[in-house]
Amino acid sequence: MKTISKMLLLGLAAVGLCLTSCETVENRISEHQDMFNTLSPRDQELVRQGQIRSGMSMNAVWLSWGSPAQKTVGEMRGRPTETWIYVESRTAPYGSAYYPFYGSGPGFYGGFGFHHGFSHHGRRFAFFGDPFYDPFYYSYIPPTITVPYRTVTFSSGRVMSFQYLARPYR
Repeated sequence: MKTISKMLLLGLAAVGLCLTSCETVENRISEHQDMFNTLSPRDQELVRQGQIRSGMSMNAVWLSWGSPAQKTVGEMRGRPTETWIYVESRTAPYGSAYYPFYGSGPGFYGGFGFHHGFSHHGRRFAFFGDPFYDPFYYSYIPPTITVPYRTVTFSSGRVMSFQYLARPYR
């Protein structure tokens, strides 16, 4: 009984730590008040709302959107750029480009009865159930994939462009 109590207490402590350490706009502003105070009133209001605009500084974008998952460098119109890529985890739906599952389980094409027959060198062969189903490859639990959902590109330390990306194929 003591072991279960200790495990429960440890689990609750871990959940509490995760919930209190979540990065939010309010946390970033309060922890970096000096950075926030250097912004214009217009940018301060956008940061509070979690929004950005063209011409905004890198610090303002970081306060508003947080740390990106990836940063890449490049060139646009002859000027060096830096692009921040923000990603999120999504569950890939069955039948999507990210999860090539042909059906909803074994026997999708006709159950476990006679399925297909063919002949090869005079011998007849038959499939029972779904010939494409492999229980060791496909899972009933769709995988979670990481996809980009927004980007922002800077030039000379200012937002040059930003975009919200559409959801991937269903």
